[in-house]
Amino acid sequence: MIKFTNVTKIFKSDILSQPFTALDHVSFNVPEGSMVGFLGANGAGKTTSLKIIMDFIRPTEGEVLFSNSLGKNKLEIFKNIGFLPERPYFYPTLSGLDFLKFMGKLSGLSLNQINDEVKKWAPIFKIEFALNRELKTYSKGMLQRIGFLATIMHHPKIIILDEPLSGLDPIGRKELKDVIIQVHKEGKTVFFSSHIIPDVEEICDRVIFLKEGKLVYDGSVNSLMQSGKTQDFYISAHVPPDFVPHIKPKESIKFPDDLQKFLVSPELKNEFLSELITNQFNVVSVEMQKPSLEEIFYKTRGQA
Repeated sequence: MIKFTNVTKIFKSDILSQPFTALDHVSFNVPEGSMVGFLGANGAGKTTSLKIIMDFIRPTEGEVLFSNSLGKNKLEIFKNIGFLPERPYFYPTLSGLDFLKFMGKLSGLSLNQINDEVKKWAPIFKIEFALNRELKTYSKGMLQRIGFLATIMHHPKIIILDEPLSGLDPIGRKELKDVIIQVHKEGKTVFFSSHIIPDVEEICDRVIFLKEGKLVYDGSVNSLMQSGKTQDFYISAHVPPDFVPHIKPKESIKFPDDLQKFLVSPELKNEFLSELITNQFNVVSVEMQKPSLEEIFYKTRGQA
């Protein structure tokens, strides 16, 4: 649906300072119907990429291509995009409802259409109780919710969100994440940047990594998790409290009812299992150790 092709962005502030390369020949793809997480440390180039997609800034080199399903010209394309920046501006003296009416009219919706969308989405975002209050009285989470509502009320085909979960408490993250999932289930393509990596792992089917302006990974979450697998194994078994295995595991964790979980290397797995079976201990499970997406992320950044 959106395709970056060798996009480079160089910022030049003045003739006395060195140019800064925010993006360095970056190519990636956001497929139609996908839920894509956009990961990278601060300064990796995520927000710059989103600004280029939205045509707020232009690339120094390369191009951004949009599929025909979004439209045949820029006017049609941007009508089919819903964008929520990381730091949106809200008119503080407008009520929540007046803000939504203002945003809906900018998107070409009639008053009846706006009212229908507010009636549908306000309870889902749990914001209906505050619609008549001025936005200056809203909390960070409430502003995030009403901003998200304004982003989707014109039925865009792709939703682009810059750090939508940042600064929210765990309950607010869970509730907003549920809305993201619902929007995706209704057929929308979702592309969002986030520092909250476990949330990306939980709900995304694809992930894109940027590091210092360069593409590190663009593909499915499952493929990335497969590539990041270690070869160690967790073996769980019921053993006596004083059991000391002949094959020393890398670590062991004790649980109630004499259950222990042992971490062993692949070359020692069979020998360790044989020792347990020879002693007639009950082996509960054998599973390959899997790192989290967060662990892979930090390893990719060279911090682990």
